[in-house]
Amino acid sequence: MKNLFKYAAEHWRSLLLIIIVLFIQAYCDLSLPAYTSDIVNVGIQQAGIEERIPEALPSEEMDRLLLFVPSEDRETVLDVYTADNDTYDMASYILKEDITDEEEDQLVDILACPMMLTAGFESGSDMTRQIEEQLKEDLPQGVSPDDMDVFDMLQALPAEQRDAMVRGMAEQISEMPDTILEQAAVSYVGSAYERLGMDTDRIQISYLVSTGGKMAGLAMLGMAASILVGFLASRVGAATGRDLRGRVFHKVVGFSNNEFDHFSTASLITRSTNDIQQIQLIIVMLLRIVLYAPILAIGGIFQVFRTNVSMSWIIALAVLLIALVILVLFLVAMPKFRILQTLVDKVNLVMREILTGLSVIRAFSTQKYEEERFDDANRDLTRTNLFVNRAMTFMMPVMMLVMNGISVLIMWTGAHGIDEGQMQVGDMMAFIQYTMQIIMGFLMLCMLSIMLPRAAVAADRIQEVLDSRTVIHDPEEPKEFCSGEKGVLCFDHVSFRYPGADENVLQDITFTAKPGETTAIIGSTGSGKSTLVNLIPRFYDVSEGAITLDGVDIRQVSQHELREKLGYVPQKGVLFSGDIASNIMFGNPGGEESEMIEAAQIAQASEFINQKTDGYESPISQGGSNVSGGQKQRLSIARAIAKHPEVFIFDDSFSALDFKTDVTLRKALKTKTKECTVLIVAQRISTILNAEQIIVLDGGKIAGMGTHRELLKSCEVYQQIAASQLSESELEAGMNGKEATVNAQRHAWQ
Repeated sequence: MKNLFKYAAEHWRSLLLIIIVLFIQAYCDLSLPAYTSDIVNVGIQQAGIEERIPEALPSEEMDRLLLFVPSEDRETVLDVYTADNDTYDMASYILKEDITDEEEDQLVDILACPMMLTAGFESGSDMTRQIEEQLKEDLPQGVSPDDMDVFDMLQALPAEQRDAMVRGMAEQISEMPDTILEQAAVSYVGSAYERLGMDTDRIQISYLVSTGGKMAGLAMLGMAASILVGFLASRVGAATGRDLRGRVFHKVVGFSNNEFDHFSTASLITRSTNDIQQIQLIIVMLLRIVLYAPILAIGGIFQVFRTNVSMSWIIALAVLLIALVILVLFLVAMPKFRILQTLVDKVNLVMREILTGLSVIRAFSTQKYEEERFDDANRDLTRTNLFVNRAMTFMMPVMMLVMNGISVLIMWTGAHGIDEGQMQVGDMMAFIQYTMQIIMGFLMLCMLSIMLPRAAVAADRIQEVLDSRTVIHDPEEPKEFCSGEKGVLCFDHVSFRYPGADENVLQDITFTAKPGETTAIIGSTGSGKSTLVNLIPRFYDVSEGAITLDGVDIRQVSQHELREKLGYVPQKGVLFSGDIASNIMFGNPGGEESEMIEAAQIAQASEFINQKTDGYESPISQGGSNVSGGQKQRLSIARAIAKHPEVFIFDDSFSALDFKTDVTLRKALKTKTKECTVLIVAQRISTILNAEQIIVLDGGKIAGMGTHRELLKSCEVYQQIAASQLSESELEAGMNGKEATVNAQRHAWQ
């Protein structure tokens, strides 16, 4: 998992910007439920009036209100209001503009009960009716209550008696929930405004429009933030995929044959495509969902505690249930993800083998067997995929059940709270929205839990390639080739064994190949011929001994400098998609056209090239599948010639040529390479008769070394090879020296 976050952290500037934008988006999303609550509570239930105390009220109302205010607090109330006879049609009191928050809070505490009592007496509620009956009994003798209302009766009471009665009523009211007191205060403020002739409908419409406009603005800002996060996340994901593909490609290009033996080609293709695509996709999801989900959930929890603490246990229950689902999902599905990627590798491997060897499969009529082999791999992959998908299918209904169950629980608990006056309808609606946001945050994480482990496995597989130690690498301080010697190649007691093997493939190989001479290597199949020449470009490094070029150990120079001096023609001709010209000039892209034509002529390729309609611009398909084996081999030889190397290496590169073309090509090549060192791995003796030095390999050891004539006399292994390929007259001619060449060439032309 750490590798996944490490790849994303490489673009930390974009990540920082995304986090900032996500906080803006979360602020917008978390603010909307509060505004919804305000619209329901204030805009609808309170008719748009949000003041806790009246900003203006008639003088008559002030007198009534003060009847329920204790004597010691009346001056405090009158100090914050100013008498006014001009603003409204009646005498009134207006709240001072310079009132502080502390004074306002103090005034709310003083006027909460008086406003509720005043509104109750004016509306004739049951509670105030009982108080009114008690007041009639407490009136002084001689005072008739028939022509008096409750306010007149309170006015008639002595101040001390009235204060005592007000304190008693205040104690009873203080036991009520705060929401009831707030609603009563708002109702009183609305009544006071109506008496002053204020347009309460306009106040309500103004509040709804203002609050709705704020909601629309926040929604638009949240949408813009979401779009920006999506854009930035996509850029980071694409950039991460691009960088990883580049790093994997450069790493794989630097692999020696040993690394290719460890990582199969099918696995490297899967890691470079499917695995990186998984990482790219999950990084986008991480930045858009995983980073946002905890911000939203934590912010939602904070808002819930501000809204209603009494129902916070519902959030804890929801989070616990979701955490259990995620835990079960991880324990069950996590082990399947690494298996899933391995099975994808296996399917790719089988498909690649079948498609590459389709002609052989058809020739041997083994289509049925290969179909069964592919079906087995495909069924294993399908079975594992189905298991993962079933886990995902199980998760979604459980999550929806949790969400719906929590919603019902909130409404059940909230309904009781509303009935008891502990909360308002808007608060319950906001609580539901916050709860859904919290659950959605965890739900997004849960949905991502299916993709995250698979991407983590993919990241580990990519890191395995990037962390792999390349056996062949450049020295820290590479040396330069000596300018005095050009093309002198020496094998000094070289031995080699493949990594992990118990025995050497080559044992104590010592020889020198000089410029202007051809060194041929021949031997039976499996004797180590190709392995020997593969040591020169450092496809493998020697196990013992040393190989020097121009007097310098090839391990002490950079691989680029070494290979610049080599013209290598592999045993199997390899061409690249493009055209003939690009393939010939592959090693010398800045060369002249004349060099390309000369190389094609020497390689005997100009004849078939000129027959094509587009000539050197004729297209070459992937792998050179639209040219024959002989044409492919001649183009590979031309590619090496056009590079003008110091050392030519031909690894059995004439096997697909007919004898006539072979002799003509080698004759032209002899002129071109008269100042170069030439190494030829061959199966046919006729190809190497004129070589100045022939090395005979047998079981990885040098069985003989010399010219054709010398080896016919001294090397038993060479004699056996010659006897299997040449006639008796050619063998006798070879013993006599120069005639051997003529006879062998005549045999080749025939």
